[in-house]
Amino acid sequence: MPGLRGGGFALLIAATAIGLCGFAAVLPLVPLWATRGGAGEFGAGSTTAAFMLTTVLTQLAMPWLLERGGYRWAFPVGSLVMGLPAPLFALTNDLGPLVAVSAVRGVGFGMVSVAGTVLAARLVPHRQVGRATGYYGLAVGLPQVLILPGGVALALHIGFDTAFWITGLCSVLGAVLSWGIWFADGGRNRPALRGTGRRAVRTPGASPAPPLLRALAAPLVLMLLTASSAGAIVTFLAIPLERAAWLVGGALAAYALAVVVGRWAAGMLYDRHRRALLLLPGMVGAVLGMALVTAALWSHGGEGVSPGVWTALLVLLGTAVFGLGFGAVQNETVTLMLNRAGPAGYGRASAVWNIGFDAGSGAGAMALGLLIQMLGYGPAFMVAAVSLLAVLPLALGGRGPRA
Repeated sequence: MPGLRGGGFALLIAATAIGLCGFAAVLPLVPLWATRGGAGEFGAGSTTAAFMLTTVLTQLAMPWLLERGGYRWAFPVGSLVMGLPAPLFALTNDLGPLVAVSAVRGVGFGMVSVAGTVLAARLVPHRQVGRATGYYGLAVGLPQVLILPGGVALALHIGFDTAFWITGLCSVLGAVLSWGIWFADGGRNRPALRGTGRRAVRTPGASPAPPLLRALAAPLVLMLLTASSAGAIVTFLAIPLERAAWLVGGALAAYALAVVVGRWAAGMLYDRHRRALLLLPGMVGAVLGMALVTAALWSHGGEGVSPGVWTALLVLLGTAVFGLGFGAVQNETVTLMLNRAGPAGYGRASAVWNIGFDAGSGAGAMALGLLIQMLGYGPAFMVAAVSLLAVLPLALGGRGPRA
């Protein structure tokens, strides 16, 4: 394989960085757009939940599709399915159409998320998997430093319709770039894109799936809970702080940048030491960051009230600390799953990890939306912080033996 320096891997990184702008920018915009149409927090959260529901349902089928030729076409087709419907959001802010379009786009994101993660591992030798997932994490996260706050700022100052058109075009461009992986490096990437050579070989009478699922259970739970908290931050932070657009932009930028730093550090250390060293510190950071955001929202006066200095500091610090922890947990859990599954199980490991990420994000948005309407922002976010604290013991055994 050409590896990290190959043109195919470079195209994957470029397609991911550009194409997923259509995911990152829209994620906080659609709930905000829904509230402009009269939807409450539960309704706004349902747009994210619908997106993540179809994402997860698609991801369940991805291992089967990938091993039957899907490595070649899943990423470009998924990018098109994610990007082409995005301008439809601009036609109305009624909740029903927003949920429907979000559901369609979730199918595309389900294809892209699983295919991208597993391609990052398949396009490089096994000794480079930690760094490859780290680079892939950079491609996913680094654009969000600008896109998450930039999309909100663009929509508030220029218009939601412009923001939806631009993000849709980004995903279409990602589809074009990802198709070039097949032609890059003189065709040396094609065995990895055909899904041959790493397919699991089943021994007669053996039942490998349950042991594999047990091996992936602990990192899956950690991914589910941290992703649900991240989904709560990205989906709802802009609503109570809408009067302070600078604070929303700064907090989302701090969160996105910290995720990139945390994920990159975890990937480098994993390749160097061949074990997950930052899983427990990452979980501790996620708990602490969520607690700080909870304290900030609890002290905030509510929607329509400008936040004070103390609230602003807590929000910025909390989102940054949570992002560092979440980034580390992302990379440690995905490398743990890939290592435990082995090359033959990369497709299943990628699907399980992405299901944990996206199911957690969708469930977090829906559950937190309901809790916010019932209890308010502070108590609802406290539930998320306590949930993270409850699963912290699962990270104690994350280091495991050397890969």
